[in-house]
Amino acid sequence: MGDWLEIRLTLPAAAVDAVGQALMDLGSTGITVAERALDTFEPPDPDEGDARPTVRAYFPPGDLETLRRQVQATLEDLAPLIPGLPIGLPDGRLLPAEDWAHGWQQHFPPLRVGTRLLIRPSWSSEPAGNAAVVLTLDPGRAFGTGTHATTALCLEVIARLAESPAPPRRVLDVGAGSGILAMAAAALGTPEVVACEIDPEACQVAAENITANGLQRSITVTTTPLEALPGRFDLVLANILAGENIRLAPHFLAHLAPGGYLALSGILSEQEPQVTAAFGRLPLTLVTIDRRDEWSCLLYRHHG
Repeated sequence: MGDWLEIRLTLPAAAVDAVGQALMDLGSTGITVAERALDTFEPPDPDEGDARPTVRAYFPPGDLETLRRQVQATLEDLAPLIPGLPIGLPDGRLLPAEDWAHGWQQHFPPLRVGTRLLIRPSWSSEPAGNAAVVLTLDPGRAFGTGTHATTALCLEVIARLAESPAPPRRVLDVGAGSGILAMAAAALGTPEVVACEIDPEACQVAAENITANGLQRSITVTTTPLEALPGRFDLVLANILAGENIRLAPHFLAHLAPGGYLALSGILSEQEPQVTAAFGRLPLTLVTIDRRDEWSCLLYRHHG
């Protein structure tokens, strides 16, 4: 594999959310903010005041100069909406694949979820201990390694429901990324899981991860958009952005079985009111809100 591409931007703090999404739309498969490795993007600490965080976005091998121009055009499109956004040609460099892989290893420690699940990278020697289930997952071409708060919050919900008196029999993971949530659900006993991911490369990565963990019999990976996906589920997981959660609300509802659960993550704490307002109009009951760092995960249950 050739050199990866790195784009580096210094941004106003308020721009990180929108620019992070735009970079992912351009094909970025890894983003760090102020040197913190994330499986989604993260706003800076409010205590940092007016600090302008440095965002580094990584892209698969390709032409660096073409990518720099694409990012510049994207920033120009966003500039009217974001005061102080830089619109010049961004800094970029080639990054040998081995440097990319090694550099990420330090950011992904083993993660214990609930009482039964351990998720660890392939280079980890972490003993299983009391964990009945061990998943191996390395950071790579798709987001979702579990270390970031939004993913970890969803994993905790999966673990709680898996240990409940009536664990979900059918689970839908919307925007599956690396497939970590789908794999956790299957590993904890869900017999039928659908991982919905419209990005073909992420879909391929998820399928590889699922096969590597021997879970392909339980999990179906599909690029079919949520709107066109058939069936109803006992648990729908959506670790995506708040705006997308709101936009997809009627489609989530259409895919919920009577009494089914809907877990919404990727929501900044300050965005909770607009999300709860949107979902409060639906026949759903808000069961719990779990919070970690500045992120929230909302768990709803269908009235039916």
